[in-house]
Amino acid sequence: MKPKILITSRSYGRYYPDQLERLRSLGETVYAENPPLKEDRLSQIIQEYDAIVAGLDDYTSKVLEKAEKLKILARYGVGIDNVDLKKATELGIIVTYTPGANTIAVAEHTFALILSLIKNIPRLNEAVKKGEWSGRRELNRELYGKVLGIIGLGSIGRTVAVMAKGFGMEVIAYSPHVKKEEADKIGVKLVSLEELLQKSDIVTIHTSYSPEKYHLIGEEQLKMMKKTAYIINTARGELIDEKALVKALRSGDIAGAALDVFEQEPPTDNELLKLENVIVTPHSASHTWEAVRRMGEMVTEDIEAVLKGFKPRNIANPEVLQRTNLRARITYANK
Repeated sequence: MKPKILITSRSYGRYYPDQLERLRSLGETVYAENPPLKEDRLSQIIQEYDAIVAGLDDYTSKVLEKAEKLKILARYGVGIDNVDLKKATELGIIVTYTPGANTIAVAEHTFALILSLIKNIPRLNEAVKKGEWSGRRELNRELYGKVLGIIGLGSIGRTVAVMAKGFGMEVIAYSPHVKKEEADKIGVKLVSLEELLQKSDIVTIHTSYSPEKYHLIGEEQLKMMKKTAYIINTARGELIDEKALVKALRSGDIAGAALDVFEQEPPTDNELLKLENVIVTPHSASHTWEAVRRMGEMVTEDIEAVLKGFKPRNIANPEVLQRTNLRARITYANK
């Protein structure tokens, strides 16, 4: 029997149907209804599938234990915090992801948000279209000479740093696992989180998410920031305490915020959406034609490799390959 492949990503194959056709040539391929899927729903259906193109669904230990045939869980994106990687490895399930595929897209979106925020572009655009011209007398801010604080100096954070240098900004970063020599190469000074919050004119978040980082930025951290400072989040909504952020924005503890991600998505009855000093986008930072193409190609190639018995390129849990059954299958296919 041909393998069965489940697609829970909303955009995979939508813009580049040739990638979908490649999957269909491998086996029976179906799209999930109403993704992202929650734990209960996934637990009911996961046992049917040999491969999954995964979106932001809940791949918990309970779900993965039901995966009787699953060989590969291919995350359509960079973050794998929605996957219990330890359990997947224990069960012999290969987990892949798409590192670097959306770096440029997210970095550019970050600067689009920064510029829109400090230049008041959305509000001024709306005013002019309504026939108002008084906004031209309002003062906004420049980036040149300002301090940009980057939380998380991975591939996206580093790309943002390089872009910031082009605007003449001073760049500091909080990223505990990055060595000083690496930061020095791109002209970034490593500091503590406290120092970053105190000195930055703009704080932008690009760290990965884990339960230990839940509400990394809360009321205490927001109070450390300048009253003229802005905060940007294109990483994960759970990294900021939204109630604390609303309080800080209303009280004037910080000047504004721009968010592409939320703790609950889509956000419903969220106070942040009612504030004039907040700009929001719908978790769309990585949604460029170029990034979607790269992510799709990486996912397709990895699923194709595993279902044909080969080693995937972008594996998140390489230790799983040491399992005897996987090693035998991959070795056999390469002979």
